[in-house]
Amino acid sequence: METVDPRQACLRIAILTAVLASVAWPAMALTADEVNAVIFADKDKQAWPGPNPFVVKAQVLLSRRSISPGVIDGVDGENFRKAVAQLRRQEKLPDGDEIDEPAWLSLGGDTTTDVIAEYTLTDKDAAYDFADEIPRDYAKQAKMKRLSYTSPQEMLGERFHMSETLLGVLNPKQAFSEAGARLLVASGRRSPEKGAALRIDAVKSTGMVIVLGAEDKVLASYPATIGSEDTPSPSGEYTVERIARNPSYTYDPEKNFQQGKNTKTLDLPPGPNGPVGTVWIALSKKTFGIHGTPEPAKVSKTSSHGCIRLTNWDAEELADLVKPGVPVRFVD
Repeated sequence: METVDPRQACLRIAILTAVLASVAWPAMALTADEVNAVIFADKDKQAWPGPNPFVVKAQVLLSRRSISPGVIDGVDGENFRKAVAQLRRQEKLPDGDEIDEPAWLSLGGDTTTDVIAEYTLTDKDAAYDFADEIPRDYAKQAKMKRLSYTSPQEMLGERFHMSETLLGVLNPKQAFSEAGARLLVASGRRSPEKGAALRIDAVKSTGMVIVLGAEDKVLASYPATIGSEDTPSPSGEYTVERIARNPSYTYDPEKNFQQGKNTKTLDLPPGPNGPVGTVWIALSKKTFGIHGTPEPAKVSKTSSHGCIRLTNWDAEELADLVKPGVPVRFVD
């Protein structure tokens, strides 16, 4: 085994520290113009470190089409690639998950200049009753009045479908708690046609939920966590039974799963940080449903307990699109 002289190790660290200190690192900040003005020719220009303006713009434009990239974060990740692949299918472009020029132009990438917009914090925003923290243990959650957001950044990130990191990069010196504060946010607005869904396909192989309307037109698509190896989602076809917004959650270890050391039934209060988030869409198969999540960044990346987990905002849009009786197919 090689013996390292401590003095040499210290010298190496000192040299490395001096080199790092001499590098002019790019600022962790983005302006609205740096994102809004992006065109396809900017695709390979990297914004480092931090969110890539090209990806941010593409994610917002996909979100506007209800082709959800999950969390808008400016990262070229798995859920973004799923959304791009879905866009390409809908636009009848060659298979793939890359944003090439035809895909970019189909989104209006070169001509759209309002993907980052200004939002003014309201008195209601400032008065929100944030939770100090959300304990992992369900028994402790059951003692709380509400499983609320824990910070303005979390609340605003979910409202505008974006990561807290991107929110901070767009607003590096901004306070998030004072009414009247002007913030830059992702403008991924959607206008779903309420009740237009005629079928939902939960595609296990790709981890996607596809919402179809008349003549099998794709109305929306969402990255999703669909079951796990230990508690797989069912196969076959079921129907939407009921829709609950702002739901409470009943934990029953005999019917559901074992959480920590909790062996008794617990009633958990509602809130965006509850186990099923802000929406529960019950299916005709008992105990199964489509729901939101307190951890949107983990959607499609971690297992569920057999249900279909979406981001809260995607679950809320889906709740607008569906009504009781709509069939839900689990597709392998």
